Amino acid sequence: MTPKVLCPIHRAGWPFIGIFAAVTILLWWLWMPLGLAGAVLTLWCAYFFRDPDRVTPTRPGLLISPADGVVQMIQPAVPPAELGLDQRPRTRISVFMNVFNVHVNRSPIDAEVMASAYRPGKFVNAALDKASDENERQSLLLRTADGQDICTVQIAGLVARRIICWTQVGQRLKAGERFGLIRFGSRVDVYLPDGVQPLVSVGQIAIAGETVLADLRSEEATRLGEMR
Repeated sequence: MTPKVLCPIHRAGWPFIGIFAAVTILLWWLWMPLGLAGAVLTLWCAYFFRDPDRVTPTRPGLLISPADGVVQMIQPAVPPAELGLDQRPRTRISVFMNVFNVHVNRSPIDAEVMASAYRPGKFVNAALDKASDENERQSLLLRTADGQDICTVQIAGLVARRIICWTQVGQRLKAGERFGLIRFGSRVDVYLPDGVQPLVSVGQIAIAGETVLADLRSEEATRLGEMR
C-alpha cells in the first residue's frame, strides 16, 4: 500500500492542498474537532492529486487506458461532433473515476494530436450514458503513425468542475504520457477505430498507463465477462 499512498503529488494540486491546510488551521483554532475534520480533508486532497509513476506496455498497436477507474460501459456511440469526424457509431469504452482514483490522464497510444476541442455543458453524474452528450468535455483526436484515429474525451462529472488538458494540436504523445487531469470525479471515453475489439469487460478495474484496452493489430474476438 505504501507506493499507492506515498507517491508524488501533481503540481496542479498544491494550491488546493494549501487552501485545505489554511482552512484546517483556522478550524483548529475555532474548535479542535473541526480542525481534525479539516486535517482529514487535507490528507484526502493530497491523496486525490497523487501522480504515481506507471509502467506502460511498449508493444506497437496496444491501446492503453487513459484513466484509473472502472470500465463503466462498452457500446457503440457517435464521437464528439466538434472533432470533425464522420458521425457514425464507433465502439466506445468508458472509464469512470471516483473521488479516490488517480485523476491524472495519460495518452492511450503513441500518436499525434490532430484536433483538440472543448465544449461547455452540464455536470450530471458521469456514470450515466447521457453524460457523454450533455456534460462539459474536452476531446482529443489522436492519429497513429499508420493513420488510425483514436478519440479520447475527458468528461466532467457531478462533482468535477474543472477539466485540464495541456496538450496542443501537432504535439506528439507517447503511450502513457500525461496529457491532462480532471477535478474531482469524472469519466474518460475512448473511441476505437473500426474493426478493433475491446480487450476489457464492463466492471473491470483499469489503471491509467498500464491496462490494455485493445490491440489495434489483433483479430481476437471481444472479451466477455460478468460481475461476481
